[in-house]
Amino acid sequence: MADRPLIAPSILAADFARLGEEIAAVAGGGETRADWVHVDVMDAHFVPNLTLGLPVAKALIDSTDLPIDCHLMIDDPDRWAIGYAEAGAYNVTVHAEAAKDPVALAKNLRAAGAKAGLSIKPGTALEPWLDALKHYDTLLVMSVEPGFGGQSFIADVLEKVRTARRLVDTGHLKLIVEIDGGINTDTIEQAAEAGVDCFVAGSAVYGAGDPGKAVAALREQAARGRAG
Repeated sequence: MADRPLIAPSILAADFARLGEEIAAVAGGGETRADWVHVDVMDAHFVPNLTLGLPVAKALIDSTDLPIDCHLMIDDPDRWAIGYAEAGAYNVTVHAEAAKDPVALAKNLRAAGAKAGLSIKPGTALEPWLDALKHYDTLLVMSVEPGFGGQSFIADVLEKVRTARRLVDTGHLKLIVEIDGGINTDTIEQAAEAGVDCFVAGSAVYGAGDPGKAVAALREQAARGRAG
């Protein structure tokens, strides 16, 4: 388990006209500093929404020293994901449901200089992907249906988190357990208690008056949940 809860603000909830400033708002010092910045890439094919692509992601990567966590909700990630790694993304997450050869893709992402992440939708079982996950650095459990921000948290996915946590703690997997969707002050403690390492939070950070203070408060809550 990560030494402390990791908070990854999602720019999907930020002001798209001021993305550089919005990232800077969580790039301060101490507890107000985010651990990662989560960038949702949607192609209007794998998911019904359309957000941004590689040129904007690269501009964001170049604009900050915070690690950029690119979540690719796209078709054919085997073709497109490597570009995000080559652009300098810290972590590049692809969807199990879209990847043609997830093991080869993980190896290619790592070779291109990024951590490799595999994401599963709320309705996707974890077990069929356990062998592939041995090649990944991050498991991103979706706690909403991918494609839209502001959805309600699906608590049933925490059973997958608990399974992944056991496998990591017993040495069968070596990865960070990340969760994305509906994470806020009402849900972060139960997610932390289930074994999440990294919490993606959109509205809970960028809907707050002070995003940096919101990061610190969420991390403190997650630490409480982890402590039980």
